Amino acid sequence: MNLLLACLRFRKVQFWLALFLISATSLNGQKKIADHPEVQESLQLLDVWMDAQQAYGRIPGASIAVVYDQELIWAKGYGYAHMEERIPATSSTMYSICSISKLFTAVGIMQLRDQDKLRLSDSVEDHLDWFSMKNDYSDSGPVTIEGILSHSSGLPREADAPYWTGPDYPFPTRDQIVSSISDQKMLYPARAHYQYSNLGLTLAGEILMGLTGQSYSDYVQNNILRPLGMEDTTTDHLDEFRNNQLATGYSAIQRDGTLATIPPYQVRGIAPAAGMLSTVEDLAKFASWQFRTLDGNTEQAILEKNTLREMQRVHFMEPDASTTYGLGFSVWRNDEKRFVGHGGSCPGYRSHFLVRPEDKIATIFMTNGQGVSAGNFTQIAFDILSPAIKNATEIPSTDVVTDRQTSKDLKRFTGLYKRPLGGETAVLQRGDTLIMLGLPSRNPLSSITELEHIEGNTFRRILSNDTGELGEEIIFEEVGNGEMKLWRHNNFSLRQH
Repeated sequence: MNLLLACLRFRKVQFWLALFLISATSLNGQKKIADHPEVQESLQLLDVWMDAQQAYGRIPGASIAVVYDQELIWAKGYGYAHMEERIPATSSTMYSICSISKLFTAVGIMQLRDQDKLRLSDSVEDHLDWFSMKNDYSDSGPVTIEGILSHSSGLPREADAPYWTGPDYPFPTRDQIVSSISDQKMLYPARAHYQYSNLGLTLAGEILMGLTGQSYSDYVQNNILRPLGMEDTTTDHLDEFRNNQLATGYSAIQRDGTLATIPPYQVRGIAPAAGMLSTVEDLAKFASWQFRTLDGNTEQAILEKNTLREMQRVHFMEPDASTTYGLGFSVWRNDEKRFVGHGGSCPGYRSHFLVRPEDKIATIFMTNGQGVSAGNFTQIAFDILSPAIKNATEIPSTDVVTDRQTSKDLKRFTGLYKRPLGGETAVLQRGDTLIMLGLPSRNPLSSITELEHIEGNTFRRILSNDTGELGEEIIFEEVGNGEMKLWRHNNFSLRQH
């Protein structure tokens, strides 16, 4: 097993080395985006915030990654992959990505569509002769492939088994799903309402297997994962990864303040909807492939450009526009920007994959703890990094470096200061001044205080960037032995590190 993992990691290094060479060429000989000073400052902000959120939120472990086009800008782990053994989470830690698996199933279906092996308008019954479900809405039309990919088919959410219920999580086998399908009943008329359906994407996987004569695992490995170099992504909760690269899953914080360990489980017949394991580094490759494809790059062309664009367009919208969905991809808007991607939630794991095609930015978050808003982490990571990445691509790196080299050296003031009434204040250098960030914070961008350097150890809070009006003094006092106090409103915080 150790030899196998070593080989996989070597192949991973080879893949990212290739992407580095691609990104260096695309930037016309400039440094990587990750080396841009403004991007570095934003990454430091994200890093400090992530570290605090993991600790204060009692998240067992987490990994996060940021991608720009073909460059993995940053990836890091926090907390523990295995709390009992105190084994740290890293950027190569493996987690269940749960429903993000649906994206790979949808890609497989669209590959078959492009090969004229199916049409999106085909009914499920055209391909699965065993699909027979009680239907009080037969006059609304059949359950179609487009309907199951856009969660507008009218199918119930789940197959007929309580597989989200612990402690055993009895996920059904394929035979159990087939034998019980006739006992289930359509929930809505076709294309009347959005209803997220694990059963629907499970049926999509069955169609894929029926048309190709391959197992789900073999098809996805051969036609998607291996071509993209995703060597640390698998298609089921394999026991061989338990207590090794796969992080141990934990419950949400319970009433008594403890976390329960989730026992191993197999997803079995639901694998096309929720069965895959991956790492943030591997999903970064999946994101970079999308940016290449949308640019018209035919290398590793597992889908045509227009097919991927079709998947990321809205194919179903609730009448009140509260929910929009593509083909496999969730499609949503935030702050007037369009995003695509998917989230995942399984016993012991949460994950989120966010892609902004127009900016060629993707953020990925995974954790081995329930009760965590994974989508909040990817959105915050995007919000922090996207302005810096935009500036890094528009302003020559050499101009910014020259400007930064003439700025003041204020790093002696930076660090984490313990607040008198609890929590911390992170002091970071930004350009030629400092910022303060209160921790923990759900949204760090709304918790930043900017400081104007007056002289020596004295700063003042900036009340308005528009008017330049200043507020109270912030004074740093060096007390010896490397210790530093931050004085504000006649009270001080002592630097911890």
